[in-house]
Amino acid sequence: MLYYLFHWLEQYDVPGARLFEYLTFRSGFAFVLALFIGIFIGKDIINRLRAKQMHDQERDEGMGGNPTKQGTPTMGGIIIIISLLVPCLLLGKLDNIYMLLMLVSTVWCGALGFADDYDKIFNHHKDGIKGKWKIVGQVGLGLIVGITMWFNSNILIHENVSVTNRVTAEQEVVHKTEASKAPKSTIPFIKNHNFDYSYFFRWTGEHATACGWALFVLVAIFVVAAVSNGANLTDGVDGLATGISAINMVALAIMCYLGGNVIYSGYLDIMYIPGSGELFVFAAAFIGATIGFLWYNTHPAQVFMGDTGSLMLGGNIAVFALLIRKEWLLPLLCGIYVVWALSDILQVRVRKWHLAHGKGDVRLLKMAPLHHHFIVRNEKIKWDYLIKRPGNPIPEEKFVMRVFLVAIMLAALTFVTLKIR
Repeated sequence: MLYYLFHWLEQYDVPGARLFEYLTFRSGFAFVLALFIGIFIGKDIINRLRAKQMHDQERDEGMGGNPTKQGTPTMGGIIIIISLLVPCLLLGKLDNIYMLLMLVSTVWCGALGFADDYDKIFNHHKDGIKGKWKIVGQVGLGLIVGITMWFNSNILIHENVSVTNRVTAEQEVVHKTEASKAPKSTIPFIKNHNFDYSYFFRWTGEHATACGWALFVLVAIFVVAAVSNGANLTDGVDGLATGISAINMVALAIMCYLGGNVIYSGYLDIMYIPGSGELFVFAAAFIGATIGFLWYNTHPAQVFMGDTGSLMLGGNIAVFALLIRKEWLLPLLCGIYVVWALSDILQVRVRKWHLAHGKGDVRLLKMAPLHHHFIVRNEKIKWDYLIKRPGNPIPEEKFVMRVFLVAIMLAALTFVTLKIR
């Protein structure tokens, strides 16, 4: 809204009006505004949640008996959502399709998480809303994003290609002059880093592109469901999911800025996506909102984000990556989510196998997801488990900081893959 106001004031030569034309200024402003909104409204929202006894009883019991966790209000993701939406609405270009899709993703995943938290707290359902309804919500968002990218005429790419300079005989990266509507994404370790989903349907002739887009929609559904659930599983230790999400978004924000600039995208040898630079404003607000929430979510947490926050954070990271055509980099960038999801799956599989073969209640970890295995005290565990290390629980603050360092390393490695042919 402010963008349009100052764009209108610019014709009257109002001092400073042109600042809002600069993406970097609006992004910096969005970051600071989101940060201050989160800190400013956080205390009041926490008090309201506490007054209404908005805490998750099941989560209280699942903290390894840690009394400091019990009674901590949840649904704090509301703080992140407000802190994120306000700067985007004020400073973003609301006629930009990329920004609109991210706003839809924020509200959609936030509402889905809110419904899940509400069901846990007020209806006393241990697992919240039924899993099938979560999947329906995630599939719905994946369909919206995938189909919009398929049919919206404003979502185009300029493909990067390598050419030989006739004077120096060196390889140079250039972008095709004409924008194309193609189901292509960036993939590491491949020359020009382009993967065409239509590749698998070359045998269909003129229908190959349509089939490629259909496959892209299915991939979008899977990515949204996988990343949002992965983020949800990491939410269980003070500040863990919040900090990892901020780190992941910093990496995606840099990729977005580079991919939205024809010069920088040429240097990195990735496709140029016109109009996607507006996502940098959203990313800045996202990072500011998560850091603002960390003000209250660091150990000892005054509030938990709940599914309201975790599903929204994961969903936004997934949709953001899809929009900038970097979904194939997520397994490495979001490696923490992958490992946490695998720990939960393997925990169930190992226990079922031992029970089925009459070997008793034996599990892979002390508790799952993975963070509980490292921080829960041994005397709280009443069953046998296969992985005995570490022998003693790691202090929560130390564990969280170490995971942050791993997430930073994974982000750095993600960029390295773009320079490896």
